[in-house]
Amino acid sequence: MSQVLFQILALLFIFVETTSAHPNKPRLSILNGKSVTNPLTTDFEFHNYTQTLDHFNYKPESYTTFQQRYLVISKYWGGVNTSSPIFVYMGAEIDVITEALVSGFFQVLGSQFNGLLVYIEHRYYGTSMPFGSKDKAYKDANSLGFFTSEQALADYAQLMVDYKRNLSAENCPIIVVGGSYGGMLASWFRLKYPHIAYGALAVSAPILYFEGLTPENGYAVVVSKDFNSTSKSCYKSIRESWFEIDKVAAQHNGLLNLSQIFNTCLPLNTSQELKDSLEGRYDLMAQYDNMMDNFLHKFCTACDAAGNETYILDKITAGFNAAFGKRCIGVSDDGLDKDFGWDWQVDTSTTTTKEAQSCTEMVMPMGNGENDTMFQAKPFDMANFTKECKEVFGVTPRPYWAPIEFGGHDIKNVLGKFASNIIFSNGLRDPYSSGGVLQNISDTVIAVYSEQGHHCSDLQTPTNSDPEWLTAQRMTEIKVIEGWLAAYPHP
Repeated sequence: MSQVLFQILALLFIFVETTSAHPNKPRLSILNGKSVTNPLTTDFEFHNYTQTLDHFNYKPESYTTFQQRYLVISKYWGGVNTSSPIFVYMGAEIDVITEALVSGFFQVLGSQFNGLLVYIEHRYYGTSMPFGSKDKAYKDANSLGFFTSEQALADYAQLMVDYKRNLSAENCPIIVVGGSYGGMLASWFRLKYPHIAYGALAVSAPILYFEGLTPENGYAVVVSKDFNSTSKSCYKSIRESWFEIDKVAAQHNGLLNLSQIFNTCLPLNTSQELKDSLEGRYDLMAQYDNMMDNFLHKFCTACDAAGNETYILDKITAGFNAAFGKRCIGVSDDGLDKDFGWDWQVDTSTTTTKEAQSCTEMVMPMGNGENDTMFQAKPFDMANFTKECKEVFGVTPRPYWAPIEFGGHDIKNVLGKFASNIIFSNGLRDPYSSGGVLQNISDTVIAVYSEQGHHCSDLQTPTNSDPEWLTAQRMTEIKVIEGWLAAYPHP
């Protein structure tokens, strides 16, 4: 099961936790003592914008349009006459409604600064499908040729300009916000459209996770550190389990035995299916541990509690049972809902779409060598990756393009000369932080990070139970934005 798919599963899990498990959880006011009453509102105004398919050419198909969905929350806004800010959430790899519901800190920004909140859905996700349907949108290279981050940024630019004009809000500053890929978009938007966005909060944005910029094992190294710092014996058990899986698989009826040991949802065809699925679960636990009920700690506690005399694969399954419950382990799309005990099937077309984008310019090479992580050696194979992209989508990846288009090489020197008003926020327990900006570039391009934070920790809705380090990280971000807005040159 791909890492991409596990990230989408995690977002859906967080959505369920946010909307049903803790509906009355108290919210935390974090700036100037202002009271925030239930900032996680679902009173969205739904809109569609007639968006241009191709912003960069004048071919006949370039004049085609599609409906792009965006959401608005206006309850906090101070209005045009006060030049109150407009905060724009840059949608990423999932429908914009789910993103809105799992990113409650964005609403806190609106409530603290009397801001208008606008969430824009990324093209080719949710209902924002060119060519009228999902099937047509990612049918082949001809339709997927318009699925690029450059086109997405241009979508946001055009929509923002028109929206401000319709409100007569030209004097209201725009601050763009995003997490993960959306955080990358937020930082790139500030760089490419500084006349539209006055500042950017880029949360967990791995803008350096491209070929030649970050070691390909960066992600796996942080996952390994997360487990090792939680429990050295748990970390050791995981490392040793891969070889035991290979040993069992080589025996008579080995795959059947592995299916029974790990309670896979479907019979195994290869041991690699199982190992990929387990690796995906470890990645998920490390990346989203704070959002997902401390799955990593539950896993390691149960794994260690099984005792040294317990068969190593039984120790691993004890960990998974404690973290995820005694459910079958999905090793294919047919088992996804069973993997987390959900009552619905995951929309795998969203996953397919995201993987299509990773086959174009968003190529993040992830692999690991021998003994440098808790995983078996699995170097990133660009030749095989290219072959699969051609077979599935009919496109040839351009792994070098993103650093050329947006910058990446000698990032401190480049951003120091040409960038301003960007916050790069990270948690160092997030595997993607290995490709993030972790040092201040200048007085106005700053890095905010926490040792304990995971992926997009600070974008979650603040609560009274948040640890001090998380509250402090959000406070720093708010104070920086407060400084930007105080210096904004109003007419």
